[in-house]
Amino acid sequence: MRMLSDHATTERLTAADGLSLAVDTRGPAEAPVLLFAHGFGQTRGAWSGSAHALARAGYRCVSFDSRGHGESDRVPDGRYHIEQFAADLALVAGVQPRVPVLVGASMGGLLGLVVAGESTPPPFRALVLVDITPRWEAAGVERILAFMQAHPEGFADYTHAAEAIAAYLPQRRERKSEDQLRPLLREGDDGRLHWHWDPALLAGVVSDSERYQPRLLAAAAKVDVPVLLLSGGRSDVVSRDTVAEFLQLVPHACHIELPAATHMLAGDANDAFTRAIATFVRDLDRHDARPGAMAG
Repeated sequence: MRMLSDHATTERLTAADGLSLAVDTRGPAEAPVLLFAHGFGQTRGAWSGSAHALARAGYRCVSFDSRGHGESDRVPDGRYHIEQFAADLALVAGVQPRVPVLVGASMGGLLGLVVAGESTPPPFRALVLVDITPRWEAAGVERILAFMQAHPEGFADYTHAAEAIAAYLPQRRERKSEDQLRPLLREGDDGRLHWHWDPALLAGVVSDSERYQPRLLAAAAKVDVPVLLLSGGRSDVVSRDTVAEFLQLVPHACHIELPAATHMLAGDANDAFTRAIATFVRDLDRHDARPGAMAG
């Protein structure tokens, strides 16, 4: 496949309730579409490495900030719920020139399961789930939430924020630079730097997350498009037990474990992560896969 430009264009997309979503697009309009949905507390920038590489390989790569995250609008009354996020994801998928393959990390993957399992026809031609299963390990999620709640007063400067992230992600050798941190932080009225995401999200979507598990399990059992589950060998969110349960629910799914990666696959092992996606999508294109064709 010939190498193409990876230049991104940013646009605004209006959700059903009027909120504005920030959307990045790379690659030619006529190419197969990869739609990236980030995890809770992340931004569309989490996909930049993979999106650049895959756009240069000839794919159309689309990533967006979920509501309450990054440069997308926040819900004015702070009342977030899963239906809003699912509708936003379906909207972004529906405006693409071709039915996309969804690459969803954590929250993005769960939303992908809901939308794919509860829609006829599904708005995705395949799913790539990034270290997430309908049932997850509570200890891993609690660790993530503890970090997100640890600095309500914000940070004095970018160095302070970089130190906090380095302590949370000790497997990363390099600390984030100010340029890398700038999209993740906002200066508050108090002059301090605060995370880009709306604090109201913690009291909304997260507090109710476990009650959605029966719905997620039911939706997964209805998914009839090709599925690739990528998990981290050092993840504390996905385990052998949760993977085994998922593969029973979705017997046509493939599973690849990246041994050195934690829950943050795209950041921990981006080259291997990107190669796995590229191989999966090439096989879809080559074989015009049907449900079950990708199993094994």
